[in-house]
Amino acid sequence: MNSGTIADYRSAMYEIAEVIAPTWERRRAEVEEVSRPVREWMVRELGPRDGDTVLELAAGLGETGFDAGAMVGHRGHLISSDFSPAMLDAARRRGAERSVGNVEYRVIDAERIELDDDSVDHVLCRFGYMLMADPAAALAETRRVLRPGGRLTLAVWGPPEQNPFFAILGINLTTRGLIPPPEPPPAPGLFNMASAERTTALLHGAGFVDVRTEEVPVRFRLRDLDEYIGLVADTAGPLGLALRGLSDPELADVKAEVEESFGRFAAGTGYRLPGLTLCALAS
Repeated sequence: MNSGTIADYRSAMYEIAEVIAPTWERRRAEVEEVSRPVREWMVRELGPRDGDTVLELAAGLGETGFDAGAMVGHRGHLISSDFSPAMLDAARRRGAERSVGNVEYRVIDAERIELDDDSVDHVLCRFGYMLMADPAAALAETRRVLRPGGRLTLAVWGPPEQNPFFAILGINLTTRGLIPPPEPPPAPGLFNMASAERTTALLHGAGFVDVRTEEVPVRFRLRDLDEYIGLVADTAGPLGLALRGLSDPELADVKAEVEESFGRFAAGTGYRLPGLTLCALAS
């Protein structure tokens, strides 16, 4: 992307985050139930210890960072950050619900982290880097703020063929001309870092030496198609906003086509959709 396109993309992603923050907050429990295996992997592999400082980038509602913050104790410090003030406000409310006492909330653009060099022990970023306009810059910034021996854990979505929750509707909306077709990497997008080779190369390019990736499966449990459409509309960024803009007849047509594609995932009266994430530990 050229500089103008990058600026437009950043502005669009900011606006999307601000718009979906309230509905994302309402859907928190559902999102976190799906994401639990990823969250547990990231915190376990990060291994924060008592007294450490942990930074979470693109934190959303902050759940992964809160789990890590519980491990650093009162002497430790968690910085929960997002570039969206609305998301950060939602994280504050969630932190209060969990009685998190060692957390600082900061608006931070991961591509320009306003922290000193060598200032944190660990960094977490769940489903964030892949959507950034310049993930290479964000990873280099991450490496800069990490102390020697510091560790990063991240998660991104695996390839579209392994993630029908997003791919089926994405193909449908693209075919209808309601969203632009995805561009291949290095253009940002949901599947921008779906391969272990690309993610590893980005981490090495940012200055990380030791990198290990692991595929972590997830599963979406849906009562019916209406629950699926509602969950996407409330949480899935550009896909969600595209759904919100449909007329009732257009939405009915989309649902009919999606229902046909969902047949192979039927389980009892609902659906069970597999998903695959790619997680990485780097130092």
